[in-house]
Amino acid sequence: MSLSVIRRALSIGQKTDLRKHLFSSSRTLVTTDSTDPNILRSPFSDVVVPDWTICELVYPKLELYHKYTAVECASTGKSYTFGQIRMKSRNFSKALKEKLKLRKGDRVAILVHNIPEFSIATFGILEAGLVVTTLNPAYTPDEIEKQLSDSGARAIITQASTFSKVKSGLKMMDSQMPIIVIKEKQADSLPTGAIDFFEFADTVINVPDIEPGHTSDLAFLPYSSGTTGLPKGVELTHNNIVSNIFQFNHKDLSFLSPPTDNFQDVIPGILPLYHIFGFSISAVNSTYNGSKSVYIDKFTPELFISVLKNHRITVLYAAPPLILFLTSHKDVKKEYLKYVKMVISGAAPLGFLDEQRFIDKFGSHVNITQGYGLTETSPFVTWYPKSNVKSEKNGGCIGKVASNTIIKIIAPDDPTGTPLGANQSGELLVKGPQVMRGYHNRPEETEKSFLDGWFRTGDLGHFNEEGFMFITDRLKELIKVKGFQVAPAELEELLRSFPGVDDAAVIGIPHQAHGEVPRAYVVPKEGFALNVEEIKEYVAIKVTKYKQLVGGVQIVDTIPKNPSGKILRRLLKQNYKEKGI
Repeated sequence: MSLSVIRRALSIGQKTDLRKHLFSSSRTLVTTDSTDPNILRSPFSDVVVPDWTICELVYPKLELYHKYTAVECASTGKSYTFGQIRMKSRNFSKALKEKLKLRKGDRVAILVHNIPEFSIATFGILEAGLVVTTLNPAYTPDEIEKQLSDSGARAIITQASTFSKVKSGLKMMDSQMPIIVIKEKQADSLPTGAIDFFEFADTVINVPDIEPGHTSDLAFLPYSSGTTGLPKGVELTHNNIVSNIFQFNHKDLSFLSPPTDNFQDVIPGILPLYHIFGFSISAVNSTYNGSKSVYIDKFTPELFISVLKNHRITVLYAAPPLILFLTSHKDVKKEYLKYVKMVISGAAPLGFLDEQRFIDKFGSHVNITQGYGLTETSPFVTWYPKSNVKSEKNGGCIGKVASNTIIKIIAPDDPTGTPLGANQSGELLVKGPQVMRGYHNRPEETEKSFLDGWFRTGDLGHFNEEGFMFITDRLKELIKVKGFQVAPAELEELLRSFPGVDDAAVIGIPHQAHGEVPRAYVVPKEGFALNVEEIKEYVAIKVTKYKQLVGGVQIVDTIPKNPSGKILRRLLKQNYKEKGI
């Protein structure tokens, strides 16, 4: 570890724990407990991460690949080359500083769909030494007001179609912050009181280029999904993101190729860019590798299928619901994925049976794999090695520990942090340079999320004798039946294997004798009539007694999920509490 990194950490001040900054160095600080055989170390060699900001990472690539298309809108066909993004983001950064008088560290919010201008806005904000905080474009004015207030945003970038609700959110907080609007067409009129995004991006301001900041500076302030509580701002530094990009592009994992006159990797930009998976792995990493992203601004089956059909897609990042969509939709033909070399599933666990169904439809030439990560880890923590052949033994796993990272499994609520051995289930804890600085303005929650320097993920999992990791559920979503722990995800995967079941969710409901019992919600496939008793019998044959569906089975049209594909079990629990269904 270089002295400069330590000095930077010491210069941060009293509000931040030094140990979290030390783990933002170019190599993980391996403590003495890492010699414990039950602490998982990466099979991949360490990567050396330069002291770069995100702009120092991507700008040389924008110039190197300047003539190639970087982003394209699937709906309109509008596109920008890497060179155009470099020029426009530079202009935009200077306008933010010179015209809006924003200062280093100020937050700028982005509330847009997946559109090409996202890259210009993001890199422009970062080049100006400012912080990006992203909002879901589906947010209501109340939700907008909450995040803008909590983040301390000084300006917001949005689209004409979402301007009115942004305005309503600002009115609720009595704010006059600047609203920068991206017009869908140049000829469109600008909403009253808005600033034209393209006026900033297309106007050259003759002032010196802005000097890059510190790698320890805050870069990205996404908000966690809130599936187990209120959304919290996650403080990710430049070093967190840059480290994770280098980890993701390890020589034993990398699958993207630099563009040439005859070839360029093409990736559907379907992951929400406001989410860490879309922001880091899709937007930043695709730029770093010179890949072309075809952004899908608003998902419809027809638009997504047309992208698969009309573009030579080579890589697909997806959440499990999209994998299930590809497998089950009759209009998605095998030949649409004939050039795809890699499908990467993330954001939620993908079961082995779901993997197999995908391979059965599209062929074994398509390598479907999954990794594991969180908003708090920038996001990548584990990945599947290219050299390993999948089998039922390790199918459905999330791979092995990323470089520069160590992981341990501990018994839930164990205050000592004693690591468990192979095939023992418990909470997954992580150390590495990708781990967040902390939760924004929530020192108590930050303190609770670390145990002796280890980040507590809140996810339950285990590893096998070969070091493959498996995630089974969220710690807070376990169902306690007579003191036994039942993982909803285990039953959900089993239910999806029942003929005619398209999707499933399981929750725990109160029971007078047992405390809680599992209750299932199932979505039938088109043309199937499901029999509730047959489903209960099917599960009863395959699991021990306390895991059986004593709480019943409800047939529903859809399973509520957040944009990254995680089941919103709290909504099902709330509905059961209020309506009994």
